[in-house]
Amino acid sequence: MNQELLAQLQMAQQELDPQFKALRDATGALKQAIKLAGEAQLDALAMQKALVKLRQAGESLPVGNLHTAVDTFAAETQSALDALAYAFARDLKASFERRGQAVEGRPPTLIVGELVLNIDIAGRKAQWLYGKEALTRPIALSINTILQAYDAQRKAIVERKLDAPAFLAELYKAWEDLHEERTQKGQRRPTGNRLNIVETYSRLVMNRQSPRFWNAPSRSTFKDYERPLFVRDLVLVQTAPTVSVDGQPQRLRLGVATKSQADSASRSIWLPNGPLDGEYYADITFEA
Repeated sequence: MNQELLAQLQMAQQELDPQFKALRDATGALKQAIKLAGEAQLDALAMQKALVKLRQAGESLPVGNLHTAVDTFAAETQSALDALAYAFARDLKASFERRGQAVEGRPPTLIVGELVLNIDIAGRKAQWLYGKEALTRPIALSINTILQAYDAQRKAIVERKLDAPAFLAELYKAWEDLHEERTQKGQRRPTGNRLNIVETYSRLVMNRQSPRFWNAPSRSTFKDYERPLFVRDLVLVQTAPTVSVDGQPQRLRLGVATKSQADSASRSIWLPNGPLDGEYYADITFEA
């Protein structure tokens, strides 16, 4: 047995096998793409799946014509997806209008009142948001499902009733509690008494827990206060951000986030002043 010859042949096979697999995958993906491109009515979702396979196969094949074909197919796929998104948005808009509700925006972003719907037509999903906060998980592209989700979130967010003085008093206590903890640890108060807004929110949540939770902490005994609700409450109190503490008026002030803070959900919160407009805030303080 010629070991040197055998080793060379095996090395050649090892080098060619990945190329053969890539060619086989590319050929199969191309056949599917050709079939879809030849249909009278383009199937956008099927084209999207075929495009993913084409791109994966083309990554390891330096074939100019293949890459050109993939780019062209990608452009046609995007056009078909856009058309599908507009058709879905048109039907959804008509459903809202029959209920007397106006829909603004254009796919993939639609606006209904203060809530925003992001449409992922390729993933066949959509998601409701308030500002930057997701109100739902990605839900199926079903008009009835989207309408039902909107009704639930409109009731929970848009129609939310708030006892502003009570909320501000709770927020002030959470803010003051954090300062006291720092004092007990020998830490100085930060400049301007500013504290991180997310940290203060977390403390507020913990302050709301009942003795039952502290006696037996568990998911079932935990009293949740979801972040979108906190965002909504902060928006609602902006019209009257003052609370009386021991007979002394205390005014809530929020500090605008820096770019690095705005890039982190654990360091800042986006407060909407419209469906798509708003500002990131990073710190919170109360001033007498």
